[in-house]
Amino acid sequence: MQDRDLMENMLLLEKGVCDLYMHGAIESSDDNVRGIFSNSLSSSLCMQSRIYDEMERRGWYKPEAAEQQKMQSVKMKYSGQTM
Repeated sequence: MQDRDLMENMLLLEKGVCDLYMHGAIESSDDNVRGIFSNSLSSSLCMQSRIYDEMERRGWYKPEAAEQQKMQSVKMKYSGQTM
């Protein structure tokens, strides 16, 4: 297994962990438990960002630039305007 494969797996796992922590925080009825999930989510989001940044730095993760027209369309959709 190459470094790229390992980092892709780490990124996918970290995204899954973030999802679990988010749902744990949403569903928690106890403030202390919610706080623990929220803190864990924050830490995992930081780790996910660091993994992504490293993959992008190495040229292994290249997001596509969004088209201006599509961005404007989404912006207008969520601002309540129509095209």
